[in-house]
Amino acid sequence: MEKDLLIIQYDCKTDVDDLHSIAAFATLVSHSKYENLNYHAVAGTYGMQNGLYVPPNKLFALAFGENWSDAHNSYEKALETVTQLGLKTLKSTGSLWIAEAGQSDFTFDVIKALQLALPSFDNKRIHVVQHSDWNEEVTTPEKLDFVKSSITYYKIPDGNATKNGTPGFRTEEIIPWSDSIKGENLSQVWNLAIKLGNQYNGKDNRYLNKAIEKGSLDFSDFSEVCWILGLTDIEDANAYFKYISEKD
Repeated sequence: MEKDLLIIQYDCKTDVDDLHSIAAFATLVSHSKYENLNYHAVAGTYGMQNGLYVPPNKLFALAFGENWSDAHNSYEKALETVTQLGLKTLKSTGSLWIAEAGQSDFTFDVIKALQLALPSFDNKRIHVVQHSDWNEEVTTPEKLDFVKSSITYYKIPDGNATKNGTPGFRTEEIIPWSDSIKGENLSQVWNLAIKLGNQYNGKDNRYLNKAIEKGSLDFSDFSEVCWILGLTDIEDANAYFKYISEKD
């Protein structure tokens, strides 16, 4: 954590699980062990999938302040921001970790920009972590091939399931999350994530997330962050909130 940079990329199209994943990550970095984690969040890093976008800007602002970029509305600005952050990290001998809660199209452009700006850097210090077969399937094929062959690419077990080596954070069980959340801001983050999730879930032909439809949680994309940080002993959503409540 002293010199590496974590980029969290959310496609927000068309599944609302990203909203819950944002809240889960914001919860982690609010606590003492990870409050100095060097990270930057990006919205709108989608690929070829059809369907409507899930507008997340209010949630990003509440969860991350100004520490995020909007690739949906300001693609070039987001790309420039992430590129400059990546260059600073690589020039300082750090590594860049990209957790893809979405597709690799934006990552492709980041890698290309970094190569253009710093041709001599070690590509293997860029690590991309993906957990979803579907995310790979709706990435532009030639861009996915380039990402896989150009940097260190990890395909980890799906974060929608448990007992596969990574946490499974999609559940139809009702989770008493508020019992574990400390502070008014984090409560507001979770309440907004849940509100927006209910507002857009399955609407206007967006993907219908059945776990969220039943009033539960899906922060499956957060499994990648847990894998990067070595938190793979956390089995499921209940275990995550238990970990959060005990960590301080």
